[in-house]
Amino acid sequence: MNDFSYQLYSSRNFPPLEKTLAMLKRHGYAQVEGFGAVYADPKGMRAALDANGLTMPTGHFSVDLLENDPHKVLDIAGTLGIKAIFCPHLAVEQRPVDKAGWLAFGERLERAHETYSKAGYVFGWHNHDFEFKALADGSLPQQAIFDAAPSIAWEADIAWIIRGGADPLPWINDHGHRIVAVHVKDIAAPGENTSEDGWADVGHGTVDWKALMDALTETPARYFIMEHDNPSDDERFARRSIATVTSL
Repeated sequence: MNDFSYQLYSSRNFPPLEKTLAMLKRHGYAQVEGFGAVYADPKGMRAALDANGLTMPTGHFSVDLLENDPHKVLDIAGTLGIKAIFCPHLAVEQRPVDKAGWLAFGERLERAHETYSKAGYVFGWHNHDFEFKALADGSLPQQAIFDAAPSIAWEADIAWIIRGGADPLPWINDHGHRIVAVHVKDIAAPGENTSEDGWADVGHGTVDWKALMDALTETPARYFIMEHDNPSDDERFARRSIATVTSL
């Protein structure tokens, strides 16, 4: 658990990317996680990673790209050395409104898993908060996804689970066998960091990361990815967060 990663989305408002990569290497990161905007020039991105001694073992790809252009996904992943491919989100207008709809979405993810696992990749889902908000019948979308997609991996975004109103520890206990990657992020105390959408640097918020890391050591999780959805200072976030997790 020494090779900590960083979701490059956290630094999307602090260009250029080459400066970000150098900053991450300087603060002790060995890996980064990709998302759509950094895939425009995969060969150039790979050269920049290599120049900074960084790797990109995980990456986010939109559901539309995953389903409609798997050859492009595989080309990007192959060029960048990605090993685990995650579907990261579902836009509001695309989200099912009932359990049957979420089961059908889970079936779509299971079919995507078949495509990408055949090509040698881990494939999984990255959660937000909406999957943990009860539907009209009391069921949870995240459970429906897992029920309909028995093969997929899980990139567990712990802070979003909490924001969705759930306790992450039972989910880790019940579904830990799926967890390949974890988003390590923190939530500010109520009323604090409003300019940063209520998020906090890891170890400077309300999430008990010591207990969570203890629980996660019992899972197959191997990628621990720092993320802040809207930091006012990405270097401060990167520096303070890796200092926290390396001391746990």
